[in-house]
Amino acid sequence: MQAYSIIGITDSVLRERLAALTGGQRHVREAPVFLVWCADLSRFSDAVQLHGGELTTSTEYFLVATVDAALAAQNAAVAAEAQGLGIVYIGGIRNDMRAVSELLELPPLVYPVFGMCIGVPDEQPDSRPRLPRAAIYSENRYSAEGRLEQLATYDEEYRSYIRSRAGGGRDTTWTQEMKDRVAYPSRKITELLREQGFHFED
Repeated sequence: MQAYSIIGITDSVLRERLAALTGGQRHVREAPVFLVWCADLSRFSDAVQLHGGELTTSTEYFLVATVDAALAAQNAAVAAEAQGLGIVYIGGIRNDMRAVSELLELPPLVYPVFGMCIGVPDEQPDSRPRLPRAAIYSENRYSAEGRLEQLATYDEEYRSYIRSRAGGGRDTTWTQEMKDRVAYPSRKITELLREQGFHFED
């Protein structure tokens, strides 16, 4: 379905407004390239109508469009990094989806999933540690066996990484950060998605 679109933001005034909407992230303003990746069922709907059909959106189509945008963006990230460039995903593009949608003049059946900054990195930080393979991979059936031990081990590795990045000024673990994350107010996006024509019925 190729249910995604990309909007390159080259206008400096628009960049400033988007930087403010994403929480004042200066790299949105300063990066050589800033892209907004959108889930897009609009083109799919037009294709269906060309043959006398009518699109009725569903949770499945919403997922397909969102996954398409994420897969395309990850391919772009890999391509950029293969050329020595750096990327930063900007989830803050969903802080105020209505304002972003209006700024970018998004039609019905399109919503902004995230932004992406691309540029030449000015630092080479150590890779952030990831969960151990045993925590994310199982064979033939889902398994949570050993999860608490895996999290404890990962927390110590993560704590060491954070201390080294912050010069010892921060002391936290991954599980603590996840607990802190759920304390933030969740972004309110369902109403905007419905206004844009996305429906969540099967």
